[in-house]
This record gives sequence, structure tokens and C-alpha cells, in this order.
Amino acid sequence: MSRRTIGASVLVVTGALAAAAALSGDAVAQGPAPRPLVGQAQYERWQVELSNWGRWGPDDEMGTLNLITPARRRAAMALVKEGVPVSLSANAFTEKALDVPCPAEWALTSASDTGATDRVAFPCIHGAASTHIDSLAHTFFRGKMWNGYDTSALVTKERGAIKNSVLPMKNGIVTRAVLYDIARLKGVPYLAPGDRIFAEDLEAWEKKAGVRVAPGDALVLRWGRYGRRSTLGPDDGAAGLDNSVLPWLKRRDIALLVWETAGYTPQPAGDLPRNAVHNFIQAILGIHVLDRADLEALSEATASRNRWEFMLTVTPLALTNATGSPVNPIAMF
Repeated sequence: MSRRTIGASVLVVTGALAAAAALSGDAVAQGPAPRPLVGQAQYERWQVELSNWGRWGPDDEMGTLNLITPARRRAAMALVKEGVPVSLSANAFTEKALDVPCPAEWALTSASDTGATDRVAFPCIHGAASTHIDSLAHTFFRGKMWNGYDTSALVTKERGAIKNSVLPMKNGIVTRAVLYDIARLKGVPYLAPGDRIFAEDLEAWEKKAGVRVAPGDALVLRWGRYGRRSTLGPDDGAAGLDNSVLPWLKRRDIALLVWETAGYTPQPAGDLPRNAVHNFIQAILGIHVLDRADLEALSEATASRNRWEFMLTVTPLALTNATGSPVNPIAMF
């Protein structure tokens, strides 16, 4: 069975050696023993076995955001004890770099003694230039996007996304969020490029932190990307969720996944494309993805309080027919 996926770049490269990571200054978080890879046949079976299509009716465009009920929002608001906000957004990158091939554009277009005017543009909303949220029209499988909608008629360059756009999120997202700080779990400032995060790592963090995501929550996953970047400079390597975590994510019924990077690279030879998890959870599970979050300040805020749950708010721009939007997510303690 063939697979067609668009909306994300695909990188297939050889696996990283621990010795090379050590030479580059990275902490090696995974052991040297290779772990089994999810094969293409298993990946395609899961597209049927784990699918949430039709779960909220044939016309649904919200996916797992349906799990954020008024009761879940009220419970999230009850977590606010201090009134202290922490941004999860990276500052927009306006200079081209190895890991920012398509930077944001900003210019002050006028300035006088009565005021000033700016121009801001994001040539690649889904790129690394800014923290952003993906709509469910961002990734497709065999010409179908979330809930089985036919992409050929509903997502075009002329009209944009007629279904599954950003606009259904116009009222914003407010829910309980839980930080899974895997770098802190491993006792390192950041994981190494190519490190794969498994369900057992997520559960080890739950045991350590004494907290876990529930249906309707946001799972916030940190491996330390922006801390590593500030220490070693830009590169295109990354850690990320292993493809074997897909059934775990289905069982946990999260509403939103917040992470720093969409997939791990370098990859072992013969692995699925880098964005296999990213694409699957959007198109098949209906989970919205918040990409390129800077979680360094959040990591410090949670660790200083020994408190890993908080209220999270995300407010996408009201962009009609867009497949993504820059955002500034706020954790509130």
C-alpha cells in the first residue's frame, strides 16, 4: 500500500554514533544498543487500527480538541495559584541559519514624530522561523487528511484549506498541560541529535514527576533543543519521539502535543521518514501539533516549583483557510 504525505520535509540519513556526539559536545542520553524500528507495514496497519476518523462525527474539524470540555478548562484554571505567566515561544528568527532555512521577515516601514509602522511576514509558517500551531489540513495520507476529507477538492493553492483550517481554533485553546522533561529525566541539559524518545521514557518521567497527562490535556515534550542551540549553535540535528510511541499517544487521548522539533535526525538506516509521528498524529489521530516551542524557561519554572502541570493557553490568528498560524503559548502558574 503506497503512502502519500505532504506538508513536511523528509530527511533520511544515517544514524549518529555516540562517539561523534561526544566530540560535538552533546550529552549522550541513549545507550549504544540499537532499538527495533517501526516498519512501513506496521505503520500502515496503525493508520487503520488507531484511526480516530469519524469519532466526533463526519463533519468534525477539531479532532482531539473536542476532548477539551468546559469542565477541563475550569480544572485547568484551578491550577493557577500565583498568576505567573511563562511564554513557550521562541523569538522569531529573521536571519537565515542552518536550522532556519526560511526566516521570518520584519521591517519598520515608517517612523515619524507621530508613530511607527511595521511589516511582518512568515514565508514558511510551518518552518523553523517561529513557534506555530498546525491545523489538521497540514498533512495528508494518500490524498486524505483528518477525518477522511478529500484533499484534492478541499486544499488548493487558490482557495487554501476549505476544511480543517486554523479558523475552527479561533476561540483559542485553554487546557491543563503537563511538561515531560526528558532531558532532565536523563540528567543532561539536552539530548543528542538522533536520540529516540520511547514510551518507557515518558512513563519513567511520570513516575519521577508524580504526574501524567489525562484525556484532553496538552503533552509538552522537552529534549532541550533551544538550550543546545544556545550552547553549540545552530544545526539540523534533533531528538524526538520514536515511531513506536503512536499507540501510546492514542491510548492517552491527549488534545495537543507541544514540542521543540517534529522528529529525530540523524536517523537509523531503513527508518521511516523523519516526520512519521508528526504526520500520523495530525492526519490519523486528529491531534493538533504546536511546533518549535522554546521550553527552556518553562523547564526552569517547573523545576523551581517542583510542579510539572499548569494551565496552557494558545491563541492562533484568525486566518481564514490557513493551515497554520504563529502563536505565543502561555503557561500560567
